[in-house]
Amino acid sequence: MNAHRRADVSRNTAETQIRVILDLDGTGQQQLNTGVPFLDHMLDQIARHGMIDLQVQASGDLHIDAHHTVEDVGITIGQALAQAIGDKKGIRRYGHAYVPLDEALSRAVIDFSGRPGLEFHVPFTRSMIGGFDVDLTHEFFQGLVNHAHMTVHIDNLRGVNAHHQCESVFKAFARALRMAVERDDRAAGRIPSTKEAL
Repeated sequence: MNAHRRADVSRNTAETQIRVILDLDGTGQQQLNTGVPFLDHMLDQIARHGMIDLQVQASGDLHIDAHHTVEDVGITIGQALAQAIGDKKGIRRYGHAYVPLDEALSRAVIDFSGRPGLEFHVPFTRSMIGGFDVDLTHEFFQGLVNHAHMTVHIDNLRGVNAHHQCESVFKAFARALRMAVERDDRAAGRIPSTKEAL
């Protein structure tokens, strides 16, 4: 296991320039500047409820739309998670959480399986949250899952207010992530798999 579970990852393309610094053993501190205010608000949920120190600096082609920026931030956070967690020895591996936000209720279940997979079932009640296209929520998580090599199931079980739906999703993901990356003292540094590889 990476004794210092930190990562510093940059991703530079013709569409975006992104840097992510994270510490899995942090206290929820964050510095977020993606140019997409609602995304910053959601990333704050990951930091605070996941107890992850998270810095994200992004510059993207927002004159087109937010798609490339949101997706690439997800990709870069996924790469940083993979780097920080290292060989996965001694982690719990699995995490799950139900989180309510007023009338909305969401569930997230995580497996650091080494196999990217996303099941995303969020019936948003409207297509935009302010200036944020709700379709980009799926793009964010798809990019993250693919590059963190995680299996993630996300379900919004009920909700009327789209902001509440989305925020409860991010909070549930954060809580599940916190559980999955937690050190398991009884695991004695073993990889949590009968394959002895993840």
